[in-house]
Formats: sequence, structure tokens, C-alpha cells
Amino acid sequence: NHTLLTDFVLSGLSSHPELQHLLFFTICFVYSMTLIGNLLICMATAHPTLHMPMYFFLRVLSFLDISTASVVVPKMLVNLLSEDSSISYPGCVTQLYCVVFLAATEWFLLAAMAYDRFVAVCSPLRYAALMDTRLCLSLVLLCCCSGNVVSVVQTAWVFTLSFCGPRRINYFFCDIPPLLALSCTDTSPYEKQIISATVLVIFTPFCLILLSYACIVSSILKISSAESRHKTFSTCSSHLTVVTLYCASGTLIYLQPKSSNSQDTKKILALIYTTVIPTLNPLIYSLRNKEVKEVLIRVV
Repeated sequence: NHTLLTDFVLSGLSSHPELQHLLFFTICFVYSMTLIGNLLICMATAHPTLHMPMYFFLRVLSFLDISTASVVVPKMLVNLLSEDSSISYPGCVTQLYCVVFLAATEWFLLAAMAYDRFVAVCSPLRYAALMDTRLCLSLVLLCCCSGNVVSVVQTAWVFTLSFCGPRRINYFFCDIPPLLALSCTDTSPYEKQIISATVLVIFTPFCLILLSYACIVSSILKISSAESRHKTFSTCSSHLTVVTLYCASGTLIYLQPKSSNSQDTKKILALIYTTVIPTLNPLIYSLRNKEVKEVLIRVV
């Protein structure tokens, strides 16, 4: 018999009650650092001296990082201190849509940032003409529209499944893999669809990023001055670091083979993806970029 579910219960990060308060204060601290760090990046990149496409994209990335953490972390913090860890059916739909939308948009944005670096290194004399304000805004809008299409499709087909119970989601937020585990219908076609969507959303932008950096490396090797080569590569290393972190965590979450402990591993990876990486991004870009560091010091 099929039962109409009106809500779900999130099991959270750990089933050990003695760890709840420690997890709460740790995650609360990390979330605070995420907000402070990314807000500082937004303020710094809005400074007139950093009025360049690269910093415009970085500001959008920081906004997406704040949004990703804010969709997941506040509810998780409430559940850590409350005995009622339920989330309504519409709330679960909304959370899944937002998580997928933000994740997909970030990936497309990383590809746009790679294109920006490609134009800056390979066509420096035409950079200002090619990467004008209109193109930058168009690329960001295209990333958002693409992320929205991916999210609408993924969310729609997940919630067309029949959920017969139990209603407990073995996760700390509504995501596709744990929701599929609750379905009483055959999910094998949907699992194949996840792999296809992961390849589309992660590996297609990743291939474009690799292609851009292949051209960038080729151009850097043609520079005669070692100092100029180092300076040029340093402007790209921060972006490469962020891409590597996102690719590793995203791939392991959605392409990891099923096993007895895979769900606990996915929880840790999802926590890194939604909480830790948004905290690291401001550090990666500020520590590796002299201009951003100087403006941040003035802002602080």
C-alpha cells in the first residue's frame, strides 16, 4: 500500500547524541567563516581597482558559495539541537532544487572563468574588447539558466517517484541519492540518469576547462621571461585549485559505487562540498592573489 508522505525526517550527520553539541559549534564556526570570508571577497572585488571580468566572476562565485551553505547549514544546525529533525515535503523539494541549481550553476561558472583566463592569456591585447560587461553578464545569465534547467529536470523526476516509507532520509539534507533509497519503485533507470546528469554537469565543463588550460599552458611556455611565466600562471592556479576540489568531491558523491559504508562516506563528502569548500574559496583566492590581498587589507 502506498502512503502519501507529508514530510521527511533527516537523520543528520551522526547517530551519536554525545557528538551533537560538538558538531553544532564546529559547523557553526565554519559557516560563520564562510559568510565572513565570501562577504569580504564580494566587498573587495567590488572595489574600483578590481574592476575586471575575473573579479566579477569571483564575486558571483562567492555569492553562490554563500547561497549553497545557507541552503543546507541553517537547517542542519537546527536539527543538531532539536529533537524534531523533520522537513516538510515542499521544504524538501525546495531544498533539493536549490542545491542542484547552485551546484550546477557553479560548475558552469567555473567553465566561464576558465574561458576568461584563456582570453586574458592567449589574447591579451583584445581582452578588454572581448570580455566586455555585456559578455560577462550574458555568461553568468547563461550559467544560471543552464543550472535552472538541470535542477528543474532532476527535481521533477525525483519527486515523481513513489515514496512508500520509511520517511527517514539517511542524510543531513534532501539530495538525490538518499531520496532514491526511500523509493518503493525500481530506481535503476534513475540511477543511470544520475550518471548521465553528472557527466553532463561536471565532466562537460571540466573538459572545456582542460581545453582552455591546455591553450593557456601552451601560451605560457612561449613567454621568454621566467618571472612573467610565473606571474601569468599564478593568476590561473587559484581557479585550478577550486576546480580540482569541486570535481573530486562532486564525482565521488554521485559516481561512487554502492557499498555498505558508501552513505556515511557520501555524508562526509557532501559536508565538504556544501560547507568546507565554500570556506576555502576566499582563502584560496585571497592568499594567491596579491591584488585581492591588498584590497582585503584595506577593506578590513
